[in-house]
Amino acid sequence: MKLKKYNSLITVFIAAIIGLIVHKTISHFIIPKEFEADFVYAIPLLYAIFGLLALAIVFLLKKVKETAPDSVGYAFLALTTVNMVIAYALLRPIIHIHLPKTPTEKMNFFVVFIYFLAIETYLTIRILNNKQ
Repeated sequence: MKLKKYNSLITVFIAAIIGLIVHKTISHFIIPKEFEADFVYAIPLLYAIFGLLALAIVFLLKKVKETAPDSVGYAFLALTTVNMVIAYALLRPIIHIHLPKTPTEKMNFFVVFIYFLAIETYLTIRILNNKQ
């Protein structure tokens, strides 16, 4: 079945949607509206950015698995490093502002980053354990 080939990508997409729904629901009750309105990156934008990065990483890991199965771990480390550099570049504007909302925005940013890092790690383990 062709759909089974893209199972990991579908997992990332579904996890991103579920994570966004849960995050927005929780933040609706915890984060003051005036804080959320002034965020540098809206929560859905963070999920879109990190979701696309996660999709790209998982897709590339699947391609590496097809061509060089022994290099999947190294590819994961390299792609995760690139992901962290991109995350730091996105985080810089948040770090440089000092407003009452800044700790809340940093927390949201790191929650989304760690959520997608956990998804990528889980799927990489599944890719590595998949005997073909």
